[in-house]
Amino acid sequence: MLPTVDLRPPFNISRASHIVLEVKDLQKSRDFYVKIVGLVVSDETPTTCYLRGLSEAAHHSLVLVQTEGAPACQRLGFRVYLDEDLDSAYAWFTGRGLPAKWVEVPYQGRTLHCEDLYGTKLELCAHMEVRERMFLKFEQFTGAHAQRIDHFQIFAPDCWKACEFYSQLGFRNSEYLAHGDKLLGAFMFRKGTCLDLAIVENVGPKMHHFAYIIPESHLIFTACDLAGNYGYGGSVDRGPGRHGPGGMLYVYLLDPDGHRIELCDGHYQTIDTEVEPVRWDAGSLSTNVRWGLPATEHWYFHASPFKDATTQDPEQKPNPQTLEMFIQQQSTQSNN
Repeated sequence: MLPTVDLRPPFNISRASHIVLEVKDLQKSRDFYVKIVGLVVSDETPTTCYLRGLSEAAHHSLVLVQTEGAPACQRLGFRVYLDEDLDSAYAWFTGRGLPAKWVEVPYQGRTLHCEDLYGTKLELCAHMEVRERMFLKFEQFTGAHAQRIDHFQIFAPDCWKACEFYSQLGFRNSEYLAHGDKLLGAFMFRKGTCLDLAIVENVGPKMHHFAYIIPESHLIFTACDLAGNYGYGGSVDRGPGRHGPGGMLYVYLLDPDGHRIELCDGHYQTIDTEVEPVRWDAGSLSTNVRWGLPATEHWYFHASPFKDATTQDPEQKPNPQTLEMFIQQQSTQSNN
């Protein structure tokens, strides 16, 4: 059912590392991520802001870039373990005819820009400058006290092929979503917890969301309260709730440009190779799983485009049970 994983991949990706987003109003976006999410500013210029979580020593996990065009996701960043892994990655991507080039990025060591088979924009580096971890500076905490970046979720027009691509790079599945023999969602990891990269079949490539871990679950409600106080109450896009896959408590928020961020508590370890991925049946799984209502159509289909990427449609349009469908079904049953 799932593609074969290369447990000795050609280069060693260690974790989801950082994301680069283009925004229309840099100050407004900076305030959102500091005051509501609780990130710390590492450095900033008139056109760029570098932020990190409270427990992160690496210089940045979120980069906001001022743009005059339509907001987009520039890159998803992954760390590799050693500099030599970057050379192996360059050889691997170019050997398959995929884009790969060396670039200079502030506060990072050698950096490689590359793309997967559908044009998802990736950025690999082995090192960043280091800053003080702030997780014990309680008097400076703001927002939801976001600790560290955890994972990305992307759209791909063919989930199985995208899963196969990342399986060649050593990504393993903790869980997956399927309907019969059709793979619809892959929840993949490198760092030893259940998620670094989620892939869902839909029009892509697009970035559906990126996620930060919070230290205590009640801070999910703090984020919602602060969103309301700062005028973003309508941007609470889904939740609070509990996932089926992964089992985390969560909330999804839309930033001022519509980029989606998830705040969630921690999840389980996935280090041991004998543990098999958990299969979820799309025919019986609802997004509310055990309690609550399904997600809206907007949550299922809205996503940030990758800058300068050409999207492709899947062979069959996804047809999840949305909140709108659920309400219509309940209304029909009531009328009958």
